Amino acid sequence: MNLVILGGGESGVGAAILGKKLGYEVFLSDKGKLLESYRASLLEQGVEFEEGQHTPERIFKADLIIKSPGIPDTLPMIRELRQQGIEVISEIEFAGRHSAARHVCITGSNGKTTTTLLTHHILTRAGVDAGLAGNVGKSLAAQVAGGEHELYVIELSSFQLDGMFDFRADVAVITNITPDHLDRYDHRFENYINSKFRILNNMRPEDLFIYGMDSEAVCKTMQMVQVVPESVGFTWDEHSGMGAGMEGDVIVVRLGKKEFRINKQEVSIKGRHNIYNAMAAILACMRLGLPNEAIAEGLRTFPQVEHRLETVAVRNGVTYINDSKATNVDSAWYALDSMTAPVVWIAGGTDKGNDYSVLFDLVRQKVKVLVCMGIDNRKLIENFGSVCEVVDTHSLADAMVAARRYAITGDVVLLSPCCASFDLFKNYENRGELFKAAVLDISES
Repeated sequence: MNLVILGGGESGVGAAILGKKLGYEVFLSDKGKLLESYRASLLEQGVEFEEGQHTPERIFKADLIIKSPGIPDTLPMIRELRQQGIEVISEIEFAGRHSAARHVCITGSNGKTTTTLLTHHILTRAGVDAGLAGNVGKSLAAQVAGGEHELYVIELSSFQLDGMFDFRADVAVITNITPDHLDRYDHRFENYINSKFRILNNMRPEDLFIYGMDSEAVCKTMQMVQVVPESVGFTWDEHSGMGAGMEGDVIVVRLGKKEFRINKQEVSIKGRHNIYNAMAAILACMRLGLPNEAIAEGLRTFPQVEHRLETVAVRNGVTYINDSKATNVDSAWYALDSMTAPVVWIAGGTDKGNDYSVLFDLVRQKVKVLVCMGIDNRKLIENFGSVCEVVDTHSLADAMVAARRYAITGDVVLLSPCCASFDLFKNYENRGELFKAAVLDISES
């Protein structure tokens, strides 16, 4: 059987490794240049591959195509493959067809990475044999090829979900849904929402669906779709039924006959958005049978997530926070909401069609100056020029100079860009790493 893999990143190389183990004839094609580590893995496994091009004669011989999440379904070649009856799936779907493990699957517009990492941390600290896969960790396919874990905690993007058909989650989480990636969904929010809800595909009544009750899009969709598994929500408000809510400063979680309580100050990661993430993780771990003491221990010991409200350093009395992963308005809202000191806010990049009006009240309350950092900052300036003081910069170096000029002892310099990174940086990780390096270069005076 001919297996063709489009895209030679983490998921593609992992799929190639699993394909070889299963006895497929494997060919990998990447239109870009492969990383040296991935090229070495393919050579070691004896996988035939090409880079810098897609050769149609090879690709259309496939019996099965595994497509990178970064390749749009609207690409003419993908449409033609499907028209010819060639199945096109994701690496997660492929791995799931050859795995007997349980799956905890987490999606959402914001919070999915932290929720995934936190859930995995709680489980592994409690001694559970849990793999980490999807948008974080190692390729699920590569892990399945290398030897099964008891279960996997999997972060799923909408793009990955689009290529999943028979895959089933034992526990599924939707943290929230806000407009994002609409360029991939015909600029229709409902298409993006439907993509996220594919996480419920094939779930059984005995499975568990965990959802953010404070997300309007999630709650509206819940009323319109058939939800087969047991469903429980989490909210910032008091909540007396099954699920999670707040009683003052105490997180209260109920599932079945079990109840879990912890003061939010005991949770290592702070801010309302992180309490939501903790609630989802607690519910998932309760369903998996962890005792309360193990869950509490995991919540207390979880380290900061890189690029998500990551405290970099305090320099000259100013706290510098790296929130480079905040690539949309909703993420920036939660970042600003969690600030308790005056903020010098660094934002900007490639605009995604953002509606910034939801930030205006928070910016008036929290922000002393907005430092715009992007090639074209006109939309930010137009939106926030009457809300707070705005400075226009076009590089990280200039943004840091401006931030240091305005920040005084006790202030926070917050990089929470609200935009994609591709105008000045390779990706949000690159943006965050360069910001952290610039902060660490600041000398005490």
